[in-house]
Amino acid sequence: MRPTIRQLEYLVELAECLSFRGAAARCHVTQPALSKQLQQLEAQLGLKLFERDTKRVLPTPAGREMAHLAKRLLVELDRMVEAGRGLGPALAGTLRIGVIPTIAPYLLPHVLPHIRQQFPRVRPLLREAKTGELVRELLDGGLDILILAPDTTLVGVEVDRLFTDDFLLAAPANHPLASARSLKPKDLRGHDVLLLDEGHCLRVQVLPLCQKSGANEVGDFRASSLATLVEMVASGVGVTLLPEMAADLARERSGIVVRPFVDPPTRDIGLAWRPGSPRAREFKKLGRTILEAWAKKA
Repeated sequence: MRPTIRQLEYLVELAECLSFRGAAARCHVTQPALSKQLQQLEAQLGLKLFERDTKRVLPTPAGREMAHLAKRLLVELDRMVEAGRGLGPALAGTLRIGVIPTIAPYLLPHVLPHIRQQFPRVRPLLREAKTGELVRELLDGGLDILILAPDTTLVGVEVDRLFTDDFLLAAPANHPLASARSLKPKDLRGHDVLLLDEGHCLRVQVLPLCQKSGANEVGDFRASSLATLVEMVASGVGVTLLPEMAADLARERSGIVVRPFVDPPTRDIGLAWRPGSPRAREFKKLGRTILEAWAKKA
C-alpha cells in the first residue's frame, strides 16, 4: 500500500517543525489526526520514523531519510500541477508571487491593476520577504514566481530582466552634497552613508559602490526598510542611496533633497522562476505586462 500525499506532507512538516502542535497548525489539522496518519505511515513502511516523548520529537535516521525523499516527491507533484496549469488558459488560478521589500510597495500599486486587467482569471497571492528567503521558497515549490532585483549572487533560478532602476542620493538639506545639481560616485568620498541591514539585496548592490568611492558606512546603524533610511537621513545622521522607484519617500519628506548622478549606478528589476518551468512562456507574458504598466507610470 502506497503512502498518501497527506501522509507525506505530515511527515515533512513534523521533520521540519519537530513539534506535533506546530506541524498540525501548519497542516491545518488537529494533533491527533496528524499523529494517527503518521502512525499508519510507520506501520505501512515497517519503520519507526520519530522518537517521541513528553518533551520532544526527533526523527530517527530512517525518518530523516524518508522525510527527505517525501519532500522531493512533493516538489515533483507541484511541478506536475504547474505543468498542468501551463497547458490551460494563460495565467489562470492562484499565482503565488514573492516580492522583495525594496520593490513591493513602490511597484505593485502601479502594476497589479494592469495584471488583473490583462489576466482576469488569475488570483495573485503576495509574499514579501528578503531575496534569500524567497528563492528558497520558490525552489521548494512554495512560490511560483519572484519579482526582485537580480544580481550576480542570484543563482539556481531562471531570470527575465525587465528594466533598470537608477540610484539617487538622498541627503539632509544642509549637507555639503545637497547643493550639487548632479553627482558622481566619487563625490561620496569621506561622507557617512546609511545602508540597509544584512540580507537585503539592495545592500549587496550599494555597498561595493560605497567602498569603491571611499564613503563611510554608518556602522552602528542598519535599517530594515527604505522608509527608515529616509527618516535617519532627515535626522542628519548621513546620506543614503535610494532606488528611483522609491525616491518619492525622500522627496515628500521635509528637510531632505534628492540628487541624481551623472552616470547613475543602477539595479535590475526582473522576474525569477524555477529552471525548466513549463510556465516560462506565461511568466514572460506577465513580465511584459509589468514592464508596460511601469512605463506608463514613468
